[in-house]
Formats: sequence, structure tokens, C-alpha cells
Amino acid sequence: MKTNLNRRAAGLLTLLFFTAVPAAPAAEVYLPIVMPITGFLSVEGASQRNGAIMAIEDAPEGVTVDYEIFDTGTSATGAATALERALNSGDAVAVPSTVFGTEMVAMAPIAQEYEVPLLTISGLTKLTHSGNPYIFRFLPNDGEIKVAQVRYAIEELGAKKPALITDNTAYGQGGRGHMEEIIAKMGVEIAYQEEIAFDQHDMTPLVDKINRSGADVIFLHMVSHPMALIVKQARALGVDLPIITSSSMVAPSATALVEPADLKGVCGETPSAPEAAGGPPKIQAWADRYRERFDVEPDGLALAQYDGVAMALALVAEHDISTAEEMRAALDKGVHEGVAKTYKSNGNGDMAHDADVVCYDGNSRIPTVAKHYSPEDLILK
Repeated sequence: MKTNLNRRAAGLLTLLFFTAVPAAPAAEVYLPIVMPITGFLSVEGASQRNGAIMAIEDAPEGVTVDYEIFDTGTSATGAATALERALNSGDAVAVPSTVFGTEMVAMAPIAQEYEVPLLTISGLTKLTHSGNPYIFRFLPNDGEIKVAQVRYAIEELGAKKPALITDNTAYGQGGRGHMEEIIAKMGVEIAYQEEIAFDQHDMTPLVDKINRSGADVIFLHMVSHPMALIVKQARALGVDLPIITSSSMVAPSATALVEPADLKGVCGETPSAPEAAGGPPKIQAWADRYRERFDVEPDGLALAQYDGVAMALALVAEHDISTAEEMRAALDKGVHEGVAKTYKSNGNGDMAHDADVVCYDGNSRIPTVAKHYSPEDLILK
């Protein structure tokens, strides 16, 4: 009888112990996604959105993410409105946000007012160099990645007379200044230069001017659609100069606009190249999962946004983050081993600092990595 009583007492004590010490609650965070789902950058926005969603679906154990998608409409006013709506819909710890520099310029002061970090992949340098502590960029800024674009043409292709073509977006204008400076530092003079409208369609006069200028390489820095048109129309007119593009042309959605033969002699700078053949196994495995999940080809924008969101969620798990200010402090000091690279702030919110140049052989839309540039390679002495 005493034995049974002892067993009952022990069982009761065990029950009381487990009742009195509940399991640790799962972390729940709100992470609205604010990106161009409609408008001329809808394809790039979709890549970003996919990368963010995939990272949320891969959230660390114990982290639950509530998210909504807010469309910026590819406009500054639309972006500002979308971010206001997102931040008024819940206590966001961070916001995965648009690649488009024009939209980011409109969103940055709102993020500072609400004190919520934006996780962006916009290359516009001034975003992280204007004293706003709530911008965290997961691509190399244009001041860094343009070095890869210019160095490849001059050092690997021997270019001496480049043509520099940019567009009239904030992205195009910001990159133009960097490229002018980098080209001059490398002791080369620009043979021809022009800024075009982002919605220009007839590139024939432009191509003719480039051809008559005596340029031996064409630099393109602009949003994807006009770059694809320039490549297509240059090849149709028999201009076979090497063309070195900015990263948005590397995306499969952009190369799909031209024939593989048109891409012969085309290279592009990119933060990473999940679409490239023979890349690192870690990136290729991620790319396979991305294709299976979304039934589209991955690109560097999707991977960079994935890594940015994945870092934020890893910090939530590691530091039990529940507020935007805790997230800002963690992003400022944290280090994250992502799929594409290691991310660490330089003190301005720039988290990524290396790049690749990929090239096409004219037989396929799948590029190969021609050269990798380390952080040290992207600093011109």
C-alpha cells in the first residue's frame, strides 16, 4: 500500500513540475513584403518576393512569421504609400523592400520615421551613405559592383574606348557617376556617352551613334528592359562589340527577351549567379529548390533577398528579437553565413561586398562565371 502511495505522489510531483514550467513560446514576428508586383519592374519584384517568401518558409524552428505583400506599383508615390500601409498594419520588425532605387529614396525617410529596418537589394549607393541607420543592403552598392563591370572590360577584354549608356532612373543616374569615376581612375577615356529614357523602344539611332564613335566596348547600366532592347537591336544591326551590362540583364527574365545568338559577346556584373552553369554546390542546391517551389528560373535578386530575410529570421531565433529596434541593432552587429556569401555590415548598412562577372557563349541563355571579384578587388587604389 505504501509503495502505491509513493508512486502516486511521485506521479503527482512530475505532473506539477511539467505544468509549472511551460515550454518556451515560439517567436512570432511580422515581416511585411513591400515590392513592385505591378509596373515595369514587376518581374524583378516577383523575384524578390519569391526569395523573401522562400526564406520565410525556411524560418528557423520556433520562429513564426506573419507577412503580407504590399505592391509599390513601380513608382515613388506607390512605394511610400505601400510602406505606410505595411507599417500601420502591424508592429513590423523589418521590411523586405524594393530593388528599385527611385522607390527606395521615397521609402527611406518613412523607415527612419517609424524606426523600422528595410532589407533591400537596391544598388543605389546614397541609400546607405546618407546617415539613415534603418537601411540594410544585401547586394554590393553601385560604387563597389561597378568596379567589377569596368575592370573586367578594361583588364580582361583590353577595352580602351568604352561607350557608356545609362537610363534616367535614379539607379541609372547614380551608377553613371560611379562608372565615370572608375573609368577615369583606370586611365581610360569614354568614347561616347548618352542617357536614355527607361521606356525608350527604338534604339537604332543610339546604336548607330555608338558604332560611329569608334567605341570598342559598350557599358550598359539601367533597368533590364531597355538593356535587352539595346542588345537585340545592336546585334540585328550587325554591331558585334562586347557589351558589359548591369546585373538586371543577367536575370533569366531579361535574357528571355533576346535570342541566345544575340548574347554572344555579352557579359554582366552580378552579386551572385544562381542561374549560371557549374556554380558552387550550395548555390546550385538552393537554385534547384527555388525552381521546384516557384517553377521559374532563379536569379541573383531572388537569392540576395532570400539571404537578407534569412539573416533577419536567424537573428530573431538567436536573440529572441521582438522589436524593430532590436532587429536594427542585431543587423548592425551580426554576421550571417548565407547561401551566396557572408553578410556583415560595414557600419553603413552595406552587408555584401563581392561580385561575379558572367558571360554568354551565344549558344545558350545560361551564362558561366568568367571572373569573381573579392571585396579587396572592388576597391580601387
